[in-house]
Amino acid sequence: MLATAAAFGTYFAMYGFRKPFTASSYAEQAWLGLDVKTLLVAAQVLGYTVSKFVGIAVIAQMPRQRRATTLVALIAIAELALLGLPFVEAPWNALLLFLNGLPLGMVFGLVLGFLEGRRHTEAMTAGLCASFILADGAAKSLGAWLLAQGVTEAWMPGIAGLLALLPLLLCVALLARTPPPSAADVASRSERVPMPRAERIAFFRRYAPGLSALVAGYLLLTLVRSLRSDFAPELLRELGDPVAPSVFATSETIVAFGVLLVSGATVLVRDHRAAFRASIGIAIAGFACCFGALLGHHGGQLSGYAFLVLLGLGLYVPYVLVHTTVFERLVAMTRDRGNIGFLMYLADSFGYLGYDAVLLARGTLRGSGALLEFFVVTAWVVASLGMVCFAAAGWWLLRTTARERPSADRAAPPAGSVRAAPSPSR
Repeated sequence: MLATAAAFGTYFAMYGFRKPFTASSYAEQAWLGLDVKTLLVAAQVLGYTVSKFVGIAVIAQMPRQRRATTLVALIAIAELALLGLPFVEAPWNALLLFLNGLPLGMVFGLVLGFLEGRRHTEAMTAGLCASFILADGAAKSLGAWLLAQGVTEAWMPGIAGLLALLPLLLCVALLARTPPPSAADVASRSERVPMPRAERIAFFRRYAPGLSALVAGYLLLTLVRSLRSDFAPELLRELGDPVAPSVFATSETIVAFGVLLVSGATVLVRDHRAAFRASIGIAIAGFACCFGALLGHHGGQLSGYAFLVLLGLGLYVPYVLVHTTVFERLVAMTRDRGNIGFLMYLADSFGYLGYDAVLLARGTLRGSGALLEFFVVTAWVVASLGMVCFAAAGWWLLRTTARERPSADRAAPPAGSVRAAPSPSR
């Protein structure tokens, strides 16, 4: 319980260094046809994307004893970049947002490493994922509140980071005291160990079709989830709803509560294949919820606020299940040596790369209603293709693991005797 609270608090506080600047509109500012806000968001996401690609190796190989100190060092770099914003004019301040995103992209994998490979990992990771849903709204509300107090757009991100610094340090200190998985955890879920390059390649090759479909579906989710997150004030305005500082925290609290109930409940399913199958089915139901939100918006039955909340719920259900259950149970039922940090960073790297491309395409759209129209069309495409990707991935991975490891998830080997991943030549 303490580990879950510490992980929640660490990642919640991290958003104080990442998201408050998105509460600013940077109205009437443009550069080479791109509005400045889109440029700044794209720069931070680009740094985040580079970090995710680097993290495929770094997080997969990070030893447990170095995680806490690495976390603090990365946060310090991110805050220094924010404190430089008042001294750099647009568009060059985008370079500082890039430097801010570069270290922050590593934080999730470092925190996740303390939680994976346990009998209650889904419930613990659901708490961690609830933090980034809640923190997304809270960070924007903090930014909007600081602006309302007269803090300038340039100083606001750095001050927000300073306010988040002490809570983050306290939570990291608690997280560092988390004991490793017990012998019973290892027997149930398999031992989670650093993955050298050869083992990462071997794992991906073995499950490439299914993993590729999952990564594609996750990429699609990242596009709309991130657009909704980074441009929530603008979307609400175009939908005709008021934008009060508290509205973001309230909407994401509703979404987080629903997602936490759904994703955390999978810990009750002990059989790994059954839990994996259930998580794919629930993820597909999440995409169906997205369809319901889009149809309600199209028919005028939903207010702008209700539309964004229902769509957020539908998007976050499959997005969070990938973090909490899909990859965790995949590793557990195959018994391959490794960790889910590698899989998460593989998915995240391509997800944020795709989002960068979408930002550049969207950034040239100007005028009333342009953002909302782009967002809705993208959401329709994502809901349709995402459902297909998750269904295909679930079918292939369940079929393959049933054929090659018929008893892997029913008879776990004793602790310390975990089967090694096959070599690339097998």
